[in-house]
Amino acid sequence: MNNEKVSRNFIQNIIDKDLAEGKYDKIVTRFPPEPNGYLHIGHAKSILLNAGLAKEYGGDFHLRFDDTNPMKEKSEFVESIMEDVKWVCGDLDLEKVFYASDYFDKMYEYAVLLIKKGKAFVCDLSPDEIREYRGTLKEPGKNSPYRDRTIEENLDLFERMRAGEFEDGSKVLRAKIDMSSPNINMRDPIIYRVARMHHHNTGDKWCIYPMYDFAHPIEDAIEGVTHSICTLEFEDHRPLYDWVVREIGFEKPPKQIEFAKLYLTNVVTGKRYIKKLVEDGIVDGWDDPRLVSIAALRRRGFTPESIRMFMELSGVSKAQSSSDYAMLEYCIREDLKMKRPRMMAVLDPVKLVITNYPENEIEYLDVSNNQENEAMGTRKVPFGKVLYIDRSDFMIEPPKKYFRLYPGNEVRLMNAYFVTCTDYITDEDGKVTEVHCTYDPETKSGSGFTGRKVKGTIHWVCAETAQKAEVRLYENIVDEEKGVYNEDGSINVNPNSLTVLKECYIEPALAEAEPMESFQFVRQGYFTVDSRDSGKDHLVFNRIVSMKSSYRPK
Repeated sequence: MNNEKVSRNFIQNIIDKDLAEGKYDKIVTRFPPEPNGYLHIGHAKSILLNAGLAKEYGGDFHLRFDDTNPMKEKSEFVESIMEDVKWVCGDLDLEKVFYASDYFDKMYEYAVLLIKKGKAFVCDLSPDEIREYRGTLKEPGKNSPYRDRTIEENLDLFERMRAGEFEDGSKVLRAKIDMSSPNINMRDPIIYRVARMHHHNTGDKWCIYPMYDFAHPIEDAIEGVTHSICTLEFEDHRPLYDWVVREIGFEKPPKQIEFAKLYLTNVVTGKRYIKKLVEDGIVDGWDDPRLVSIAALRRRGFTPESIRMFMELSGVSKAQSSSDYAMLEYCIREDLKMKRPRMMAVLDPVKLVITNYPENEIEYLDVSNNQENEAMGTRKVPFGKVLYIDRSDFMIEPPKKYFRLYPGNEVRLMNAYFVTCTDYITDEDGKVTEVHCTYDPETKSGSGFTGRKVKGTIHWVCAETAQKAEVRLYENIVDEEKGVYNEDGSINVNPNSLTVLKECYIEPALAEAEPMESFQFVRQGYFTVDSRDSGKDHLVFNRIVSMKSSYRPK
């Protein structure tokens, strides 16, 4: 018998209790994005939490667009969000997608119901006057002079608002609750406003639109959502959420539960900041691999599995905390290390000539695709007289404990032979342009040679068969030492956030790589074929993450 205790988060404990008490027959959760931008890493936590709970309890998960503010919403964002949610969840079935705008008729009916109950009224105060009447955190608000309009007058005015008789902003419908409430959200909040805007889903049918705090609980209740799981900034809105579903009279109202947002160190997640980075040309779009939008992480080469692992390590709680970006990098390394081939690529090339190797001869060496996963098999890699090696693998005057190539030193060429440096050539500026070596044909990898050992092994690419590629190296978009934002609110952009290397050489097998396909470049890191800019005549690889990690799981 397995007596291992399974750790449960506080949301699971609430759901367990509700089910034990027979409050719900089936669990229904939802992810309700507003289609006014691209999703980011923080949204992934909410997606996976809600979808995961529905799956765990054998319930339903709804993707619902909270499209109640057409001023900022676009079909482009709807499409990108659907793609992101499918990608993050993997096996999620999204045949049915929900829209808040599908319920506009019902919301209007419920607003009329509140008016008839004496729980809502049409107010003529201007936005500035409403703010003035609302009061402060220390002082109560005061009633609007229009609060005591008759039910008949309110019904007439609200119908005329819908008919388009009034200018935008001239009238609003407000809930009638309590202007002295200590919770400002309960001080007669606005639930409808006049706004002549074309809607991506309903066209020009409506010139009045519901406010989020009114619409959201109605959407949840109509869809049978049992647990409306949201982030902590909505905790103060929960009394209004409960008031709406109670006053309308839903038999089994949903329960709102708040959890702590995911905060990631030294990244930019705010939509207005990302928008500014895009508009100022600092990044090349919402999917620029330096960002942490889900689209950017996908283009950078992160996998859904790595995102899910990261969320599991981050956990679910009520306490606000930050996760280290290094933990996200750890997750992608862990996910890729056993399932992606390890290939050779030279990012800063210098020629290496093996002076005693036969002229015009190319041999093909057997190379393991992944030394830690034999099931991935082997491949043939061409080897010849002239190779490319990385510039950092040769030094004229090396420091102590430098075990790579230098005059007189012997190293192993990975998967090939021992070579000894005999000479080198420099240009007029003293930069090394060519390294000369001799090789020992008895030392071929796999031959069982045991005559002597070397301390250094370096990778290489055969010059005759090498393919040229562009490689992009990414760092955080912000300057970590200075923090994310300047005092004026602008972003501390890291000037080294993108390095483009245009003279890189890769082994020929990599030339057949497809967009989004990823590899380990031995000794360099993990890379993926860029999904936007790469093509057969111009290969572009993005570095997902370097080889080294400073993070260790607790």
